[in-house]
Amino acid sequence: MNDPLVLIPGLMADARLFLPQMVQLGADRAMLVVLPTRGETVEQMSEAILPALPPKFALLGHGLGGDIALDLIRRVPDRVTRVILMATDPLPEPPASAAAREMRIVAARSGRLGQAMHEEIPPAALADTEWRAEILALVQDMALGLGEGAFLRQSRALQRRPDQQKTMRRVKLPALVIAGAADTLVPMRRSEFTAGLMPFGKLQVIADAGHLASLEQPEAVSEALAAFLKGPVLLR
Repeated sequence: MNDPLVLIPGLMADARLFLPQMVQLGADRAMLVVLPTRGETVEQMSEAILPALPPKFALLGHGLGGDIALDLIRRVPDRVTRVILMATDPLPEPPASAAAREMRIVAARSGRLGQAMHEEIPPAALADTEWRAEILALVQDMALGLGEGAFLRQSRALQRRPDQQKTMRRVKLPALVIAGAADTLVPMRRSEFTAGLMPFGKLQVIADAGHLASLEQPEAVSEALAAFLKGPVLLR
Protein backbone atom coordinates (compact mmCIF):
# COMPACT_ATOMS: atom_id res chain seq x y z
CA MET A 1 0.00 0.00 0.00
CA ASN A 2 1.34 3.43 -0.93
CA ASP A 3 1.94 5.91 1.87
CA PRO A 4 -0.68 8.65 2.13
CA LEU A 5 0.30 11.99 0.60
CA VAL A 6 -0.21 14.98 2.88
CA LEU A 7 -0.64 18.23 0.93
CA ILE A 8 -0.13 21.62 2.60
CA PRO A 9 -1.22 24.61 0.49
CA GLY A 10 0.59 27.92 0.64
CA LEU A 11 -0.58 31.43 1.44
CA MET A 12 -4.39 31.72 1.33
CA ALA A 13 -4.86 28.61 -0.78
CA ASP A 14 -7.18 25.70 -0.09
CA ALA A 15 -7.48 22.18 -1.50
CA ARG A 16 -8.26 23.55 -4.95
CA LEU A 17 -4.58 24.42 -5.37
CA PHE A 18 -3.93 20.68 -5.73
CA LEU A 19 -7.27 19.57 -7.16
CA PRO A 20 -5.86 18.40 -10.54
CA GLN A 21 -3.23 16.31 -8.77
CA MET A 22 -5.76 14.85 -6.36
CA VAL A 23 -7.94 13.78 -9.28
CA GLN A 24 -5.05 12.26 -11.24
CA LEU A 25 -3.17 10.59 -8.37
CA GLY A 26 -5.92 9.89 -5.87
CA ALA A 27 -6.73 6.43 -7.23
CA ASP A 28 -3.30 5.12 -6.19
CA ARG A 29 -2.99 6.56 -2.67
CA ALA A 30 -4.85 8.40 0.05
CA MET A 31 -4.57 12.20 -0.22
CA LEU A 32 -4.95 14.41 2.82
CA VAL A 33 -5.07 18.22 2.54
CA VAL A 34 -4.31 20.17 5.73
CA LEU A 35 -4.70 23.94 5.82
CA PRO A 36 -2.19 25.99 7.85
CA THR A 37 -4.69 28.33 9.46
CA ARG A 38 -3.85 27.91 13.16
CA GLY A 39 -0.86 29.62 14.73
CA GLU A 40 1.22 32.66 13.81
CA THR A 41 4.58 30.99 13.21
CA VAL A 42 5.73 28.10 11.04
CA GLU A 43 6.45 26.11 14.19
CA GLN A 44 3.00 26.74 15.68
CA MET A 45 1.33 25.77 12.41
CA SER A 46 3.24 22.52 12.09
CA GLU A 47 2.45 21.69 15.71
CA ALA A 48 -1.26 22.31 15.08
CA ILE A 49 -1.23 20.10 11.97
CA LEU A 50 0.71 17.18 13.46
CA PRO A 51 -2.13 15.44 15.39
CA ALA A 52 -4.15 15.00 12.18
CA LEU A 53 -1.37 13.22 10.29
CA PRO A 54 -1.11 9.45 9.71
CA PRO A 55 1.69 7.36 11.25
CA LYS A 56 3.69 7.34 7.98
CA PHE A 57 3.22 9.77 5.10
CA ALA A 58 4.75 11.55 2.14
CA LEU A 59 4.67 15.36 2.21
CA LEU A 60 3.94 18.01 -0.40
CA GLY A 61 4.10 21.67 0.54
CA HIS A 62 3.66 24.83 -1.52
CA GLY A 63 5.18 28.12 -0.36
CA LEU A 64 4.36 28.51 3.32
CA GLY A 65 3.20 24.91 3.18
CA GLY A 66 6.71 23.89 2.15
CA ASP A 67 8.19 25.71 5.14
CA ILE A 68 5.74 23.85 7.38
CA ALA A 69 6.64 20.56 5.69
CA LEU A 70 10.30 21.12 6.57
CA ASP A 71 9.38 21.83 10.18
CA LEU A 72 7.34 18.62 10.30
CA ILE A 73 10.40 16.73 9.09
CA ARG A 74 12.39 18.36 11.88
CA ARG A 75 9.80 17.22 14.41
CA VAL A 76 9.02 13.68 13.19
CA PRO A 77 11.73 12.64 10.69
CA ASP A 78 10.95 8.92 11.09
CA ARG A 79 7.33 9.38 10.02
CA VAL A 80 8.01 11.15 6.70
CA THR A 81 8.93 8.91 3.76
CA ARG A 82 9.58 11.56 1.08
CA VAL A 83 9.00 15.26 0.52
CA ILE A 84 8.06 17.55 -2.38
CA LEU A 85 8.59 21.30 -2.09
CA MET A 86 6.95 23.69 -4.53
CA ALA A 87 7.67 27.44 -4.74
CA THR A 88 9.24 27.22 -1.29
CA ASP A 89 11.77 29.65 0.16
CA PRO A 90 13.41 27.98 3.18
CA LEU A 91 15.37 31.07 4.24
CA PRO A 92 14.18 33.83 6.59
CA GLU A 93 12.28 36.68 4.99
CA PRO A 94 14.59 39.64 4.23
CA PRO A 95 13.78 42.88 6.09
CA ALA A 96 12.69 44.69 2.91
CA SER A 97 10.27 41.89 2.02
CA ALA A 98 8.92 41.78 5.57
CA ALA A 99 8.29 45.55 5.44
CA ALA A 100 6.44 45.21 2.13
CA ARG A 101 4.39 42.39 3.62
CA GLU A 102 3.46 44.68 6.49
CA MET A 103 1.81 47.03 4.00
CA ARG A 104 -0.29 44.16 2.67
CA ILE A 105 -1.27 43.26 6.22
CA VAL A 106 -2.47 46.84 6.71
CA ALA A 107 -4.49 46.61 3.50
CA ALA A 108 -6.14 43.36 4.61
CA ARG A 109 -7.00 44.83 8.00
CA SER A 110 -8.60 47.76 6.20
CA GLY A 111 -10.98 45.46 4.33
CA ARG A 112 -8.87 45.25 1.19
CA LEU A 113 -7.96 41.56 1.23
CA GLY A 114 -8.46 41.29 -2.53
CA GLN A 115 -5.95 44.05 -3.14
CA ALA A 116 -3.48 42.47 -0.73
CA MET A 117 -3.70 39.16 -2.58
CA HIS A 118 -3.29 40.90 -5.94
CA GLU A 119 -0.03 42.31 -4.60
CA GLU A 120 1.00 38.98 -3.09
CA ILE A 121 0.50 37.06 -6.34
CA PRO A 122 0.47 39.56 -9.22
CA PRO A 123 -0.12 38.44 -12.80
CA ALA A 124 3.63 38.59 -13.50
CA ALA A 125 4.20 35.78 -10.96
CA LEU A 126 2.41 33.36 -13.30
CA ALA A 127 3.36 32.34 -16.80
CA ASP A 128 1.60 34.22 -19.59
CA THR A 129 -0.91 31.54 -20.55
CA GLU A 130 -4.45 31.84 -21.84
CA TRP A 131 -5.81 30.60 -18.49
CA ARG A 132 -3.80 32.95 -16.26
CA ALA A 133 -6.80 35.20 -15.57
CA GLU A 134 -8.88 32.18 -14.48
CA ILE A 135 -6.17 31.08 -12.07
CA LEU A 136 -5.87 34.57 -10.61
CA ALA A 137 -9.64 34.63 -10.11
CA LEU A 138 -9.36 31.34 -8.23
CA VAL A 139 -6.59 32.83 -6.07
CA GLN A 140 -8.97 35.61 -5.09
CA ASP A 141 -11.83 33.19 -4.41
CA MET A 142 -9.68 30.93 -2.20
CA ALA A 143 -8.38 33.92 -0.25
CA LEU A 144 -11.80 35.46 0.33
CA GLY A 145 -13.07 32.07 1.47
CA LEU A 146 -10.34 31.74 4.11
CA GLY A 147 -10.74 35.35 5.24
CA GLU A 148 -8.77 38.17 6.75
CA GLY A 149 -7.83 36.30 9.93
CA ALA A 150 -6.07 33.51 8.03
CA PHE A 151 -4.24 36.08 5.91
CA LEU A 152 -2.93 37.89 8.97
CA ARG A 153 -1.76 34.67 10.67
CA GLN A 154 -0.12 33.26 7.56
CA SER A 155 1.54 36.58 6.73
CA ARG A 156 3.02 36.74 10.23
CA ALA A 157 4.28 33.19 9.85
CA LEU A 158 6.02 34.11 6.60
CA GLN A 159 7.57 37.19 8.16
CA ARG A 160 8.90 35.10 11.05
CA ARG A 161 9.81 31.96 9.16
CA PRO A 162 12.99 30.28 10.40
CA ASP A 163 16.20 29.54 8.56
CA GLN A 164 15.77 25.86 7.66
CA GLN A 165 19.17 25.16 6.14
CA LYS A 166 20.19 22.89 9.05
CA THR A 167 16.99 20.85 8.68
CA MET A 168 17.45 20.52 4.92
CA ARG A 169 21.02 19.25 5.29
CA ARG A 170 19.62 16.52 7.53
CA VAL A 171 16.77 15.50 5.22
CA LYS A 172 17.90 11.92 4.59
CA LEU A 173 14.95 11.01 2.38
CA PRO A 174 13.93 11.41 -1.25
CA ALA A 175 13.25 15.08 -1.93
CA LEU A 176 11.86 16.78 -5.03
CA VAL A 177 11.83 20.53 -5.61
CA ILE A 178 9.33 21.60 -8.28
CA ALA A 179 9.89 25.05 -9.74
CA GLY A 180 7.88 26.97 -12.30
CA ALA A 181 10.26 28.33 -14.91
CA ALA A 182 8.50 31.73 -14.85
CA ASP A 183 8.13 32.07 -11.06
CA THR A 184 9.20 35.60 -10.07
CA LEU A 185 8.35 35.19 -6.37
CA VAL A 186 10.68 32.25 -5.71
CA PRO A 187 13.38 32.66 -8.38
CA MET A 188 15.01 29.66 -10.01
CA ARG A 189 18.30 30.23 -8.19
CA ARG A 190 16.52 29.79 -4.85
CA SER A 191 14.92 26.54 -5.99
CA GLU A 192 18.31 25.31 -7.21
CA PHE A 193 19.79 26.22 -3.83
CA THR A 194 17.02 24.39 -1.99
CA ALA A 195 17.41 21.20 -4.01
CA GLY A 196 21.19 21.30 -3.72
CA LEU A 197 21.12 21.68 0.05
CA MET A 198 19.27 18.40 0.63
CA PRO A 199 21.44 15.26 0.34
CA PHE A 200 18.97 13.50 -1.95
CA GLY A 201 17.34 16.59 -3.44
CA LYS A 202 16.33 16.79 -7.08
CA LEU A 203 15.08 19.82 -8.99
CA GLN A 204 12.37 19.58 -11.64
CA VAL A 205 11.52 22.68 -13.65
CA ILE A 206 8.03 23.01 -15.10
CA ALA A 207 7.99 24.92 -18.38
CA ASP A 208 5.30 27.54 -19.06
CA ALA A 209 4.50 27.79 -15.35
CA GLY A 210 5.14 30.30 -12.62
CA HIS A 211 4.36 30.42 -8.90
CA LEU A 212 1.27 28.17 -9.13
CA ALA A 213 2.55 25.37 -11.33
CA SER A 214 0.03 22.85 -10.00
CA LEU A 215 -2.73 24.92 -11.64
CA GLU A 216 -0.81 26.40 -14.55
CA GLN A 217 0.53 23.08 -15.89
CA PRO A 218 -1.41 20.45 -13.94
CA GLU A 219 -0.59 17.48 -16.14
CA ALA A 220 3.16 18.15 -16.06
CA VAL A 221 3.11 18.52 -12.27
CA SER A 222 1.01 15.37 -11.83
CA GLU A 223 3.41 13.39 -14.02
CA ALA A 224 6.39 14.65 -12.02
CA LEU A 225 4.70 13.73 -8.75
CA ALA A 226 3.65 10.28 -9.96
CA ALA A 227 7.19 9.42 -11.08
CA PHE A 228 8.73 10.70 -7.85
CA LEU A 229 6.23 8.98 -5.56
CA LYS A 230 6.89 5.65 -7.30
CA GLY A 231 10.65 6.01 -6.86
CA PRO A 232 12.77 3.94 -4.50
CA VAL A 233 12.57 4.47 -0.75
CA LEU A 234 15.82 5.15 1.08
CA LEU A 235 16.68 2.64 3.78
CA ARG A 236 17.31 4.35 7.10
